[in-house]
Amino acid sequence: MGARNTVKDMTRMAICLALICVSAYIAVPVPFAAVVVTAVTMTMNLAAFLLTPMQTFIVLVSYILLGVAGLPVFANGGAGIGQLFGPSGGFLISFCFAYPIVSMLKGDKPDFKRYMLAALVGIPISYIGGIYTVMTVLKLTLNQTLLVAALPYIPFDIMKGAMAAVIGIRLQKALH
Repeated sequence: MGARNTVKDMTRMAICLALICVSAYIAVPVPFAAVVVTAVTMTMNLAAFLLTPMQTFIVLVSYILLGVAGLPVFANGGAGIGQLFGPSGGFLISFCFAYPIVSMLKGDKPDFKRYMLAALVGIPISYIGGIYTVMTVLKLTLNQTLLVAALPYIPFDIMKGAMAAVIGIRLQKALH
């Protein structure tokens, strides 16, 4: 893993994991969409802005493992391994790749433009697995899937990325 994580690092990671778990309960259904809008992607962006890429990866894998183990940490209190094989399962897996990349792209100094660009790069990466599982599970065409599992969420994900960037910058400045 390279450098050892300090108690401060592990505390940040634990807080980010807790925020992600709690944010799954902030859910709003979208008409004609396959999954709900949650605050999860905002808190995952925030974790990426506050942690190193490896720390972000560990937090996201831990989040999935908690849910698979049966803790109700997924959207609307979902839990269990079956969640990975449902419409939102591909999103969960893609998050483990998208947000460490966001963390890698954020740069060394807090900067809104840089954070926002990193968040925008993370959106399509996080959608790849989700689009695949929605197509497969719901037996939809690619166009149908884009209409129910991607396009309705893009504006929300852009807003959540911007909110995470603002919060992340303020927290980074306060923590250093």
